[in-house]
Amino acid sequence: MKVLICGAGQVGYGIARHLSAEQNDVTVIDSSPALVSAIRDTLDVRGYVGHGAHPDILARAGADEADMIVAVTLYDEVNMVACQVAHSIFNVPTKVARVRAQSYLEKHWANLFSREHMPIDVIISPEVEVGEMVLSRMALPGAEDTVRFADGQVIMVGIQCDEGCPVVDTPLRQLSELFPDLHAVVVGIRRNSRLFVPHTDDQMLEGDLVYLVVAKGQVRRTLSIFGHDEGQAARVVIAGGGNIGRYVAKTLEERRTRTKAKIIEVDRERAIKVANDLHNTIVLQGSALDLEILKEADIRDTDTLIALTNNDQVNILSCAMSKRLGCSRTMALLNDAHYPELAQDLGIDAYVNPRSVTISKILQHVRRGRIRGVHAVEDGAAEGIEAEALETSPLVGRPLRSVEFPDGVRVGAIYRSGDVIMPDGETKIQAGDRVILFALADRVKQVETLFRVSFEFF
Repeated sequence: MKVLICGAGQVGYGIARHLSAEQNDVTVIDSSPALVSAIRDTLDVRGYVGHGAHPDILARAGADEADMIVAVTLYDEVNMVACQVAHSIFNVPTKVARVRAQSYLEKHWANLFSREHMPIDVIISPEVEVGEMVLSRMALPGAEDTVRFADGQVIMVGIQCDEGCPVVDTPLRQLSELFPDLHAVVVGIRRNSRLFVPHTDDQMLEGDLVYLVVAKGQVRRTLSIFGHDEGQAARVVIAGGGNIGRYVAKTLEERRTRTKAKIIEVDRERAIKVANDLHNTIVLQGSALDLEILKEADIRDTDTLIALTNNDQVNILSCAMSKRLGCSRTMALLNDAHYPELAQDLGIDAYVNPRSVTISKILQHVRRGRIRGVHAVEDGAAEGIEAEALETSPLVGRPLRSVEFPDGVRVGAIYRSGDVIMPDGETKIQAGDRVILFALADRVKQVETLFRVSFEFF
């Protein structure tokens, strides 16, 4: 696939790295010569210096042959115009734009992005999507990663095997014997920075991060089996009153949850604006690294601190300080892929990577076949994929044990007519089934090849 990426910042670089690693033909455009030079020197991509919305720059970058344009510059208007130009002049089939200003995304303006007006196929709103990821993690304390598939009826969770985890040293094949009615399948394990798809004789060890595909109604029981009985937070402190922090607090108010939130915002004008926008949320003006401010926020009696500033170091340190002061649980927004291990060493319970959220959204439209959902795991080391089987699929009607899936791939669940099926070797896929798979990054192309005649291509 030939992909144009407008914007070579952190998000653009992450997308380019992921797509080029899969042998896609990637070209990046940015107005900064330094960023273009850096991306050309480190990745197998082409780079052009220029304005991503200008027709001559798009023409030089090969827009007339592109399958997709991904516009992720810092400016919403540049991203939207780049997609409009790509459509009107170069007839690029798939157009993706990052749009941060919430005014553009209000429901009564939805027709703005129709084919007749400003034809954008996929709108990426980092604040909304990262905010929803934070809320999802809050809803399932004890899970380090969560993503919903099959209309929310199937959930993939990442669970840490801490000291005293009841199922440590238990072969996976024994889990079904110990818990015969548990609708959960272990699909991946991260151990000492290595991510792999386990076999039935493999065991989970202390310190492992285990990825499971679970039926929605059994998630809390699954967490409990792994030794995580944390209750949902009633008191939350949000460090950072930016767009994401405000979105999380406002959504908590609108959903009328029992969770009460406080926001710490360092910028006085922003703090006043956020306080005026919210009704039941206390806003404190000050630094989340100030001990007195943390104490004023009653951090000792807080269930969860969520650090959502635009500075990774502030997020990590505020979490570490809050833990030291007695906060039960912490979550940090981390942009830098090198920080999660450090955060874990410092006792931070969970983190959210905005790049991973954005890449997951884009991959859904890069993947060939009838792909309904994609979630990048461990900064792109693996993917959770939801795909729909068609009548012509050679998988239909065959027991799974007879299907030669490559190593590094495992089927976690099948969603059929509203029911969640946890598969075994005798399970047969039917036409119309949604299949939830876990695949290591270097196996995704093999999965696409395996499913090439099985799923409808775009």
